[in-house]
Amino acid sequence: MNELLKKQKRYFRKGETLSLDFRLKQLTRLKETIQKYEQTITDTLKKELHKSSFEAYTTEIGIVYEEIRFITKRLSDWMKPQRVPTPLTHLGSKSYIYPEPYGVSLIIAPWNYPFQLAMSPLIGAIAAGNCAVVKPSEYTPEMSALLKTIISEVFPEEYVAVVEGGVDVSQQLLDLRFDHIFFTGSVPVGKIVMAAAAKHLTPVTLELGGKSPAIVDASAHIDLAAKRIVWGKFLNAGQTCIAPDYVLVHISVKFLLIERMKQYIEQLYGDKDTYSRIVTVRHAERLVRFLTNGIVVHGGTYDIEQRWIEPTLLDDVTWDDDIMQEEIFGPILPILTFGTVDEAIQMINDYEKPLALYLFSEDRDVQQQVLQQVRFGGGCINDTVVHVANPHLPFGGVGQSGIGTYHGKASFDAFTHYKSVLKQTTKFDIPLRYPNFPNALKWVRKLLR
Repeated sequence: MNELLKKQKRYFRKGETLSLDFRLKQLTRLKETIQKYEQTITDTLKKELHKSSFEAYTTEIGIVYEEIRFITKRLSDWMKPQRVPTPLTHLGSKSYIYPEPYGVSLIIAPWNYPFQLAMSPLIGAIAAGNCAVVKPSEYTPEMSALLKTIISEVFPEEYVAVVEGGVDVSQQLLDLRFDHIFFTGSVPVGKIVMAAAAKHLTPVTLELGGKSPAIVDASAHIDLAAKRIVWGKFLNAGQTCIAPDYVLVHISVKFLLIERMKQYIEQLYGDKDTYSRIVTVRHAERLVRFLTNGIVVHGGTYDIEQRWIEPTLLDDVTWDDDIMQEEIFGPILPILTFGTVDEAIQMINDYEKPLALYLFSEDRDVQQQVLQQVRFGGGCINDTVVHVANPHLPFGGVGQSGIGTYHGKASFDAFTHYKSVLKQTTKFDIPLRYPNFPNALKWVRKLLR
């Protein structure tokens, strides 16, 4: 791994990754190779996570195609040096901002969307002119092997390489001095990544998680709220970092919302044969322990050996229950109530800042109050999850839920250092800045006023 890093640094210093033409060619070749392997990608996602073809395309493959399309269309403008204003005190000079790649980036990808969450940051790294080492998750070994096959077919390893392995491999990579680290995963592991990066003062982008609430106000369109919460929560068997982690519903509409959610669970995810699986038996065992919290009002059945847990609703959950102490990351949805919007805001703010927040309300004053008073990474009003698929919206967390953003232009920015340069004239020289100018301090003070 150390030799691989040295090889990539040598290649980066040659400057081949810096031109627009080079970057566009790499992104085009990557898209063409993904198209070639599209069915294999779908089959692998089915085998490891039991994803349907529809879910595999909409949440993994299609998003990657759109990211490439969006970035290649705009990359030329993003790469141009930007001239910015220069104050009068700098008379004769011009000021510019030059975007430049960090160098060699380490991308550590998770298992829940093992194709998309490896490829999306890689697209940003390539667009910004970086070399990259991609470390896929060991929990989806067949997808990791497929990623290595695809990447090695498109790129030489001195430019982009995949390194497979477990926690020990990740730790060895983190011990090396990369120029940038992009990590997607849990908060505890994110802290390990940041601590390792701190040893070398390496900049990081951390896409983490947290307990993302769905607030349902008394004014909400209850039927649509139920449908959209169910869709966003139980997509990929709840193994989505921005899935609604819990519902906070106004007491007056609680039972109506529960009844509607039950109906939509049956409509959207009632077919066990097409429903996604939990990634490992160990993860399934962890989730099953949460079923003792509160009262199961829908679902609750499971098959640990098959890694299947039925979409489940839990009522009478308290803030002290185990399920409310950590991110769930599975198909179990706790339901809690509030009496006033102020109470709901206070409850959410008692936790760490969530990666996402979803508010269902027809009241614009309530919408504005929640947006102003709750800090979160991103989210939706009257919907769930779909904000992540808009490349015009930077995606990322805040505080414990992450550092930095990506998607679209934000992906280019995540792997870019913006270098400030002032170009000074040599046609004349203003003597005022020099200490031997008569009454220099008086003139400087007057000028700066």
